[in-house]
Amino acid sequence: MTERPLFPLNTVLFPDGLLPLRIFETRYVDMVRDCMRTGGGGFVVVSILEGAETSTEVRFSEVGTRAEIIDWDQRPDGLLGILACGRERVRVRSHQQRSDGLIVAQVEPIEEWPPLDLPLEYASLAGLLERLLDQLGTPWAHLARKPGDASWVAGRLAELLPLNLEIKQALLEEDDPLRRLERLRAAMLAVSDS
Repeated sequence: MTERPLFPLNTVLFPDGLLPLRIFETRYVDMVRDCMRTGGGGFVVVSILEGAETSTEVRFSEVGTRAEIIDWDQRPDGLLGILACGRERVRVRSHQQRSDGLIVAQVEPIEEWPPLDLPLEYASLAGLLERLLDQLGTPWAHLARKPGDASWVAGRLAELLPLNLEIKQALLEEDDPLRRLERLRAAMLAVSDS
């Protein structure tokens, strides 16, 4: 197990996904500075179950994704902008809150399935994803695409589509890439039917 700072958010990050963030709270500015100074490890993005992103009192999912900062800039509004990339899923085993409000946790990586080719029956999802990525522009325009990888397609679509946070979290927690695709397609059909 490894100690990592947690960043509870109202979003779900998957491995290989991109997450642009505006950093304004002191605890997270300090966390970003520490991450950039030490060079490795990053932080863990966990989805919020109860509470707000700016609150120090939150309840969060025990499965999240370790993220590394791959770019940063000073934004016109004076805030720090970072671009984080998801690396691997992790399970939070224990956590504590520091005096500055930052939550640090003992986390362990979740073993991933070996890469799996995207089955033909899900080829339309890969096509949809390609169109979405083409429309999004920067930073997704520079994302290394893996349209033939079942996990990569499911992860990107789960991040980008307007699905309920609980559904996204359930998809993150699903280990089997084919089952993740199946559940994703069912969620998409439920949204289109409503």
